[in-house]
Amino acid sequence: QVRLVESGGSVVQAGESLRLSCAVSGSIFSINDMAWYRQAPGKQPGKQRDFVAVIARGGSTNYADSVKGRFTISRDNAKNTVYLQMNSLKPEDAAVYYCNVRAQLGLGWSDTLYWGQGTQVTVSS
Repeated sequence: QVRLVESGGSVVQAGESLRLSCAVSGSIFSINDMAWYRQAPGKQPGKQRDFVAVIARGGSTNYADSVKGRFTISRDNAKNTVYLQMNSLKPEDAAVYYCNVRAQLGLGWSDTLYWGQGTQVTVSS
């Protein structure tokens, strides 16, 4: 069973920084893309989450325009963990942040997408 556990969410003031972590555990052969998404307050659960950032196994990254230059995604493949460093936070960054990973459970298996349970980030102005 694959499990993703996010941590690091908190209440901060606008302009401050936070670092989120997402640790992946379970019987996994390989983790490919690791990504962060968010769901803002007021959005109904199950509605589409907004893409934030993604990092490939080799380290290439991509970001939503709204966070470019402020957020940095990184990963530690030895620890099966992905991070999101968030700087210069704005009230509009407030959301529940979810990580997901595309992982193979065996050699030659196709990717399966797994989601974490989310961690709350609150930004006060």
